[in-house]
Amino acid sequence: MQKTFIKYTLAVMTAGILLILGIDFLFTLRSLESAQYNTFHTKIKQVVHTLENNQMELSLMNANLDRDYLTRAKAAEYVLDRQRNISMDVSEMQYLAKLLDVDELHIIDEKGIIVSGSVSKYIGMDMEDDKQTREFLSLLENEDENAYLIQEAQPNAAEKKMMQYVGVARKGQKGIVQVGFAPTRQMEAESRNSYKYIFSKFPTDVGEELYAIDVTEEKMVGHSGGMNLKYKGECYQIKHLLECTEGAYKEGQDGERMYVVSQLYDDVLICAAVPGTALFEMTKNDFLNTLLYFLIVEAGVIVLLNFLVKKKVIDGIHHIIDALSMITRGNLDITVSEAANQEFVELSNGINAMVESIISISDRISAIIEISGIPLAAFEYEMGTEHVFITSRLRELLQISDREAERLCGDSEEFDHYIRKIIEHPIEEEEDVYEINDQKYVRIYMSESEDGYLGVITDVTGAIMEKRKMQYENTHDPLTGLYKFPHFKQRAEEILRGMPSGKIGAMVMLDLDYFKSINDTYGHDMGDVYLQKFACGLRSLSRDHVIPARRSGDEFCIMIYDCESKEEIIQYLNELYAFLENHPVKLSDADQKVIGASAGFALAEGGNGDVSTLLSCADEALYDMKRGVKGHYVEYKKGLGDLSQGEINDGEQ
Repeated sequence: MQKTFIKYTLAVMTAGILLILGIDFLFTLRSLESAQYNTFHTKIKQVVHTLENNQMELSLMNANLDRDYLTRAKAAEYVLDRQRNISMDVSEMQYLAKLLDVDELHIIDEKGIIVSGSVSKYIGMDMEDDKQTREFLSLLENEDENAYLIQEAQPNAAEKKMMQYVGVARKGQKGIVQVGFAPTRQMEAESRNSYKYIFSKFPTDVGEELYAIDVTEEKMVGHSGGMNLKYKGECYQIKHLLECTEGAYKEGQDGERMYVVSQLYDDVLICAAVPGTALFEMTKNDFLNTLLYFLIVEAGVIVLLNFLVKKKVIDGIHHIIDALSMITRGNLDITVSEAANQEFVELSNGINAMVESIISISDRISAIIEISGIPLAAFEYEMGTEHVFITSRLRELLQISDREAERLCGDSEEFDHYIRKIIEHPIEEEEDVYEINDQKYVRIYMSESEDGYLGVITDVTGAIMEKRKMQYENTHDPLTGLYKFPHFKQRAEEILRGMPSGKIGAMVMLDLDYFKSINDTYGHDMGDVYLQKFACGLRSLSRDHVIPARRSGDEFCIMIYDCESKEEIIQYLNELYAFLENHPVKLSDADQKVIGASAGFALAEGGNGDVSTLLSCADEALYDMKRGVKGHYVEYKKGLGDLSQGEINDGEQ
């Protein structure tokens, strides 16, 4: 390679010198114009590239915001349809809007009227009255319960202020939940994507001009010198500029000849111009100086080429190629160190800086995410490579140590196995949500591309905990911690339907004896303690066979299920009365009392019976007991009438 390189270099240099000396004079001007054309062409490409990058970032930002806004709209719909006790007055809607981090929140009924919202002046608006609001009425006609509409940012109907609205169809009833956002970030991003802004930041040489003209409206849309000039010269006229795509001279503002290069992009002519005199000042060497220069260069190359190619080029190239080969195989820990010449030192430093940049990109992304306050982590890897790129918060979200993270990031296959093991068991009724431990829940999105796998992990612990808290509050009595009666009936129906044939159960209704006198004598606070103590007795029964609930006031109910015989059911009732006997309630310093309770129960067989009917039968037995001796339980028998026809149980307690 070395001898061949020297031979061809010498031949090319000699031929080049002879050719350049022959045509230099004739083509000097053309060369200057060509060089200027390339410079302008490059600058115009940079302007176009800047525009396209800004547009891509704007599109990506809009897509991400659309997904985020839709998620918030669905969250609002979820809360409103499942929290029927929300008053939906303006203050309540403003509070909910603040929780969801949205600027506006509206509820639209089946007639297209805003019936509630966080902005009081919008309540009562008819969505049919304006083109902007009318688009959302299509959601009322759509039978898909998951239908939604994401509207572009535009002036709203009520105040003509710029807003972006997202609407989703309600699942619990006919209507729409709509959220609104002030599009501040989009408008700022769009302003940075204008020619006026880009030219104000773009560097230009002395006398050089960059400008853009809209060919459809025939007006200047951006100029590197500002927008206050008068544009009368040929170099600003569209018909003349269309002739400058390959570079041409046109008359300037004051009659001066200008060298102009133009390029059409999206109905806009992007132009660069420089005075013609500047081109002629770029060369001052005459023919003899050029000849002497090339002779010296050729002589120096011939003398030094053999040494330099071997010691300063060939060896260094092979060294760098070997290092690059190792890097492409995923060994990012290698450091390229080639000091044969300054260029190789800079190249080595550049490669090392590139590798360090690749390695640290996750830290930069993490820093951005930390600044944003979003609990998010990302990872990227390619099967077969050694290194996995992660952001710093991934350790926290997956609850792994630094040492474990370092081990996983050093082996993409091991990391892939670890992630896929997590996503094997998603949480029921949640999309892409997984439990790391009982205090950490995350959502994991993974996508496969030609280059490998990309994943995003977000912390949804707060949302899951809040949802479970809301579910608990919806289904449990706040005083006793027992099931609320509606949820108890639902659970009882599920258990009764699923109870195997041959198994039996019982629906039991209970009522505290003389509870009113406890409240009247010792006060309602002690009455609450009395109720809580009784609830403790209900919870002391086997959770595998008994579910308790508070019906109302001092009325309770339990379901006993999956029993082999009635004797087993009687045993659980006896356990309850034994607990009450052994755990009297201290009503005052001087008084304590064993909780008295009367009960009635109705038997049910596996797969048979109706919960409401069983509760009614148990209730009938209870009130027959309450009319008699109290303090015991009795089984419901058809045509009970009086206690003698039932089965009173008192001696087994």
